[in-house]
Amino acid sequence: MTQLRTVQVLGGGSAGGSAHVRSLAAGLVARGVRVTVCAPAELDHAYDFPGAGAHFVPVPPRSDPLTVGVLRAVCAGADVVHAHGLNAAVRSAAALAAQRVPLVFTWHSRPHAEGARGHLLRLRERRAVRAAAVVLATSSELVDRARRRGARDARLGPVTLPPPRGLAHLTGEKARAELGAVGRPLVVTAGPLEPYRGHGTLLDASRRWLGHDPVPLVAVAGEGSRWAALRRRVDAEGLPVRLLGRRDDVTALLAAADVAVLAGRWEARAPFAQEALRLGVPLVATAVGGVPELVGEAAELVPYGDSVRLAAAVTRLLSDPARHAALAAAGPRQAATWPTEEETIAQVLSVYDELCPRGGRGSGARRPAGPPPGQGA
Repeated sequence: MTQLRTVQVLGGGSAGGSAHVRSLAAGLVARGVRVTVCAPAELDHAYDFPGAGAHFVPVPPRSDPLTVGVLRAVCAGADVVHAHGLNAAVRSAAALAAQRVPLVFTWHSRPHAEGARGHLLRLRERRAVRAAAVVLATSSELVDRARRRGARDARLGPVTLPPPRGLAHLTGEKARAELGAVGRPLVVTAGPLEPYRGHGTLLDASRRWLGHDPVPLVAVAGEGSRWAALRRRVDAEGLPVRLLGRRDDVTALLAAADVAVLAGRWEARAPFAQEALRLGVPLVATAVGGVPELVGEAAELVPYGDSVRLAAAVTRLLSDPARHAALAAAGPRQAATWPTEEETIAQVLSVYDELCPRGGRGSGARRPAGPPPGQGA
């Protein structure tokens, strides 16, 4: 029996996608699969893919001929190539154009674009899903989108990130003291400071809390293009908001929070939401993308861009101990319904087995298009 060889390709590397590839690489290696990870060098520094047993090849997130040529050379010896994210899928499709190597595309999330950029984005999506033998989309909405773009086989492939270690020991007291949130409510959010993340709406909501006693403190972890503009608003309007910049202790910040907020325009299976529910931190999130199916009844959902509804939902949780306690208890229960790390790895390996029977790992019989048993789209 020959050993299955797979190449995992990452583009810019969202935190969720990168953590998933690290987890997937470790699980596949443990099952006898040879794994090569192609990703920007900085991602290996953060996620240590060789530490998971994978071979690592640094590949920048570009689509120039030299970069595509490097990918082509690495993928030439693979049984299956697995791209994570749209950018990685488009580059992998170009690298495999003259090769008979099947491509699997895990669609983690999608950017938002309008006008000419929106048209270009749709073309890239179409190219990626049509080049893939199987698209594993992380939300039902993305499954539908892949099928509209012409995917031959699109399935629900929800990615549940492995829980951070040591959750039971987190108390949040140190973080609250550091932030100056002792004796006042703490609202936490985290993510890139980009327009689509809804930080402007959160700042609008924070203005409505200025009349509260005590005034809730809003802690925002992350960096990005909107940092300077948000900083100016906070200072000019005297908002109860701290911009923390890049933080490596978001889990500890969440453990300290009274309420977590996710205010973005679109999310699939947001790692921030997953951590909040696991920790039992009540979550207020926008009802967009894959968020409703991720959180179920374990979060307060509000429309995107509605600062009045967002402010009211947070106020309710801070002023209603019974509702706060109910959501705190519901979060871990909802998290327990998500696919485990083992189940995620098993689903991916079953797809590889379908596509690569020559390795002796599967029967060679191709299942009909659509989700595998128990993963209805």
